Amino acid sequence: MAEKALSRQELEDLWAEHLAGEFSTKDVEATLATMVDDAYVNHMPVNTGGCGKDELRAFYRDNFIPSWPDDLVMKPVNRIVGDSQLADELHLTFTHSKQMDWFLPGVPPTNKKVDIDLVVVVQFRGDKLACERIYWDQAEVLRQVGLLSE
Repeated sequence: MAEKALSRQELEDLWAEHLAGEFSTKDVEATLATMVDDAYVNHMPVNTGGCGKDELRAFYRDNFIPSWPDDLVMKPVNRIVGDSQLADELHLTFTHSKQMDWFLPGVPPTNKKVDIDLVVVVQFRGDKLACERIYWDQAEVLRQVGLLSE
């Protein structure tokens, strides 16, 4: 029997719950509870993330969640919701004050301001997230932190 797909509002609510686990409560298990067992996350410009809950647990716990600088501001720009998927365009600003190996692998904190747009494509399976693919202009990030000349 096929799983019933979530309504568009339910997709948005589940995505909000997932984001709350990542950024508000910083609760790894709550974040993972929104995902299927074989979910994957890929930050496309740098190929970081994980596949499956064991890899994602380690990724969120040890790398992603603790690395966000305290001055992060994330503003929604646009959202498109379809059947079993959504795409968010977001504007982020923060100071690169912490090691962020998922975002700038191997780069120590530069204490430079980062001001970027990114796009997150989220696909769902049944009542859980199946994958996230996140895109941004890595050359622009490298310019802003002083690692790539104009």
